[in-house]
Amino acid sequence: MKIIKTITVVCALIFGFNGLIIGQEHALDRYVKQGLDSNLVLIQKDLSMKKAMNGLEVAKSMYLPQITFDLTYSHADGGRSIDLPIGDMLNPVYATLNQLTQSNNFPQISNEQINFLPKNYYDAKIRTSVPIINTDIKHNKVVREKMVELTKVETETYKRELVKDIKIAYFNYLSAVQSKEIYENALTLAKEGKRVNEKLLEAGKGLPAYVIRAEAEIAQHESKIAEAEQQIKNAKYYFNSLLNRAGDAEIVYESGKERANELEGSDMSVNIDGREEIKSLEGNKAIQESMVEMSKQAFVPKLSAFLDLGSQAEGLKINSNSQYYMVGAQLSFPIFQGNRNRLKIQENQIAVAEAQNKIDQAKQQLALSAEVAKNELVAMQKNYESSKVQMEAAATYQRLILRGFNEGVNTYIETIDARSQYTNSQMANNIAAYKLLSAMAKLERENASYPLK
Repeated sequence: MKIIKTITVVCALIFGFNGLIIGQEHALDRYVKQGLDSNLVLIQKDLSMKKAMNGLEVAKSMYLPQITFDLTYSHADGGRSIDLPIGDMLNPVYATLNQLTQSNNFPQISNEQINFLPKNYYDAKIRTSVPIINTDIKHNKVVREKMVELTKVETETYKRELVKDIKIAYFNYLSAVQSKEIYENALTLAKEGKRVNEKLLEAGKGLPAYVIRAEAEIAQHESKIAEAEQQIKNAKYYFNSLLNRAGDAEIVYESGKERANELEGSDMSVNIDGREEIKSLEGNKAIQESMVEMSKQAFVPKLSAFLDLGSQAEGLKINSNSQYYMVGAQLSFPIFQGNRNRLKIQENQIAVAEAQNKIDQAKQQLALSAEVAKNELVAMQKNYESSKVQMEAAATYQRLILRGFNEGVNTYIETIDARSQYTNSQMANNIAAYKLLSAMAKLERENASYPLK
């Protein structure tokens, strides 16, 4: 009766396992959100996004006026000069005036020599400049906007890959935990078998070989349990590393509704239109197209205006005579550049063609990968359904053999074989269930269907 109760408990656990493959939704969704919030690589990508946004703001600011303060001070002596014979020209006139006026009101003056280089000279000004016509600023802004989009798409690409990794890592952890439970239940049955054989041996109805065989079976299951415990530790460490948590942090184990019924009506179609990889390549193509337009507009003149408000004088003097303003405009128009611009246009056009070719290749490869993921999911679903049938058959076979052993019809070796088949079917069902869930996570990744927002 104790053996029958044990088998009943094990059967209840196994048949209840069907509800496990959907029960991770609530806990898993929380873990996915935690991973998206705390993963170290995503933190780095967020910093890259901020850097790209800052670059865009810089590009936009190029349209605004630029105000600078410039101060120049210089002192020189010697160099080129100009002679002004002021004395030679005016002294005879002054001498005549003095004679006529009978006075010395007109003194004699000396000739002057003026250097071109100023002495003790300063020029301080505030210059305001503003671009009026400059196509490079426009295209630079467009490129920066595309770079922001590319950074965002790159972040979303990693997020989708992280979601898939978190789900598969969680399923691997649950599979390892379930494997340990299966081996522990098998160990319980093996110990019960040893106890029964020991009682039969004491009563003179058993064989020592059966007791030895039971001890070997117990040792085998204990080894499997130790192996499962190591798998649990490894799976837990990897899962927690994805969430940027301590390696030994506890993981919530949840079970729920049966997943098979949901799969019957679920959509297994392939749709790669939302893949960020394609968006990234299309963004790169848009940047190359903008570079082509920029090259084509190289002969558009560049026009800017400026206003200077300042003061300049020798001897560091500041007064009304030293103050000035200057308004001007600057026009730049390239005439000949050795055909460099034409070659640059051709180079950028080739880059656009290369970008389009990469898009076509990526679509082909992603479509193939999605089809493979879909086929894998279909196969895993069939394997899981088959494993359930095999497990039910193995459970029935074990009950019949155990009943026959209790009635003296079947041997103990047959009970061991039945238990082994039952344990193996449980493990096959456990592996098939989590392979099915992993296949679903892979197809979800290939279709980019997980809602990131």
